[in-house]
Amino acid sequence: MEHVDGILFDLDGTLWDAVAGICTAWNRGLEKCGVPLHFAEEEIRGCMGMLLEDIAAKLMPDLTPERRSEVMAVCAAEQADYLARHGGTLYDGVEDTLKKLAARCPLFIVSNCQSGYIEGFLAVTGLGQYFTDFTCPGETGKPKGENIALLVERHRLKLPVYVGDTQGDCNAASSAGVPFLHAAYGFGTIDHDVPFVERFTDLPTAVDRMGPL
Repeated sequence: MEHVDGILFDLDGTLWDAVAGICTAWNRGLEKCGVPLHFAEEEIRGCMGMLLEDIAAKLMPDLTPERRSEVMAVCAAEQADYLARHGGTLYDGVEDTLKKLAARCPLFIVSNCQSGYIEGFLAVTGLGQYFTDFTCPGETGKPKGENIALLVERHRLKLPVYVGDTQGDCNAASSAGVPFLHAAYGFGTIDHDVPFVERFTDLPTAVDRMGPL
């Protein structure tokens, strides 16, 4: 039986929950831009995993695409500043579990975020030592499925696994031809049966079931 030779992770809803901080930062961005809206945490939570332009269209439907892009750029800058100082909330056992997994095979991050977000996450959490590589649409201009495939090809992975929490994550992994493992503790649900974990600390056992390391 082949060995799993790489684990790729989504970020929000999989490694940490930064919704409260993102909400605070985006509302500051709205205020700076003079946009008379105020986002609630549940609105933000419902958008996690989407591309920024799709989030903007959902949350600010009355603005023109050009104006939405301008506002989201300000919100993204506020978010980067806020999270660099305050961070988000790591799920229980993330560092210890990543340490165990990284000793077995390379780890990666593929998230639908702007450039700099993953770097900020790694800096504020100190988890950079466990990851071999990462990418995002802000870096490549490509959607998540293509970015998963990009890292798989770049690192010549033969049996990778993608861990994420939303239907979009599942669809992206499928489009890249990569087995999916659902982080069921995160933000989303999946519309069909897939392997899943209820806690981040369950990952080593779950990955073992997908192929011995």
